[in-house]
Amino acid sequence: MVKQYLETGRIVGTHGVRGEMRVEPWSDSPESLCRLKALYLDGGKRKLDIVSIRPHKSMVLLKVQGVDSMEAAQAMRGTVLFLNRDDVRLEEGRHFVQDLIGLKVVDADNGNQYGELTDVSRTGANDVYHLRSCDGKETLIPAIPDVVLRIDLEQGVMEIRPLRGLFDED
Repeated sequence: MVKQYLETGRIVGTHGVRGEMRVEPWSDSPESLCRLKALYLDGGKRKLDIVSIRPHKSMVLLKVQGVDSMEAAQAMRGTVLFLNRDDVRLEEGRHFVQDLIGLKVVDADNGNQYGELTDVSRTGANDVYHLRSCDGKETLIPAIPDVVLRIDLEQGVMEIRPLRGLFDED
């Protein structure tokens, strides 16, 4: 099931005395979070109107309407922020990590099921998908076009063509 509101970061502290907050972004870059006009609390139930947002090193400095003091900002520390997926345009072939978690991973050629995608690691060169098989064994799959052939979020399936030796025990 595709969620409308996705976790995008966490408030980790304050910045200054006028209610600005430091946010740890859970996205490709701090800049990607800075394109948003609104963020949400409680899984999308409460909207926060952004007054200002800007990157600061690996963090984001955020000022929202109604939070005007260091004390008010401090009270929000630890809060998880959500984005509305309708506010974000992804490039063709790109997906939200939260949509990938839980996909069944199957062989593109014969339909054999390898397991379930449980996590995504960013390595720099390419992402790496963590696959847990039915017997609990974890296998790391490179997220490259030669391996990942198709992702169908509606069906909950990722089709792969494994590299030679990836699943072979010999």
